[in-house]
Amino acid sequence: MQTILGANGTIGSLLAKELRTYTQSIRLVSRNPKKVNDTDELFPADLLEPGSVEKAVAGSDVVYLVVGLDYNIKVWQEKWPVLMRSTIDACVRNRARLVFFDNVYMYDIKAIPHMTEDSPINPPGRKGIVRKQISQMLMDEVKAGRLEALIARAADFYGPGADKSLVTEMVIRNLSKGKAANWPVDADKKHAFTFVPDAAKATALLGNTSDAYNQVWHMPTDRNALTGREFVSLFAESMKKKNKVMVMPVWLFKILGIFIPILKEMPEMMYQYDRDYIFDSSKFERKFNFKPTSYREGVRQTVA
Repeated sequence: MQTILGANGTIGSLLAKELRTYTQSIRLVSRNPKKVNDTDELFPADLLEPGSVEKAVAGSDVVYLVVGLDYNIKVWQEKWPVLMRSTIDACVRNRARLVFFDNVYMYDIKAIPHMTEDSPINPPGRKGIVRKQISQMLMDEVKAGRLEALIARAADFYGPGADKSLVTEMVIRNLSKGKAANWPVDADKKHAFTFVPDAAKATALLGNTSDAYNQVWHMPTDRNALTGREFVSLFAESMKKKNKVMVMPVWLFKILGIFIPILKEMPEMMYQYDRDYIFDSSKFERKFNFKPTSYREGVRQTVA
């Protein structure tokens, strides 16, 4: 049995499709899970309720933690350590392997222009501190020999199904209405994005590769990172819309955050847009002979 915790999220549904390559015993866990494959087992649960993770994980060989909590620092500080602890404990008791889908918030700000699995951990923001805490919890159990686990780390998302991504919210939706695409801080800096279908395929592959465990992996991402303007241009071309970009300074996010709660959470993350942001996935590409989807093809599929 392979179990997905957070099965309704951006990665979860695509991951369920990819896991069919390896098993027909797939359990989907979320508040209101929906079948992706005919043979999926649905397990409705609120994973933040005491004991729920233990029940959801029972009988599993591999567990994928791909939950997306509300993008709110108070929620993250309160709930992520609890969820990680209960997931680790449940996996240890059930002798299940754990795959944790993570982001790059814990990396040192100086690592952003070229991030690898060995980049220094020194988060510059509060959300990064939470990510450092929970990833350390997992790796401490690995080092102690109590748990087999791996961390699958991705850059910012784009692609089919990534409805809550910055690209969807600020680029695609605006262009579709004939408006200028919005871009944070500096549209002339390069910014890598991970294509969601590639990330799902890679996560399934890692979870079913014995010697991939007990280490960190960067999800396959096109190494030819584009500037914000270049990325928007691809979308405008594919959508047959006018290519227009409006750069949003940090102060504007702060003002808009008064009216739009999600934007209030953004200013502390803007260091990722005021410099080149390059995500190196060569470790994964070499190991699995995997070629990431190009940005042009990824944009084409997203728009389609």
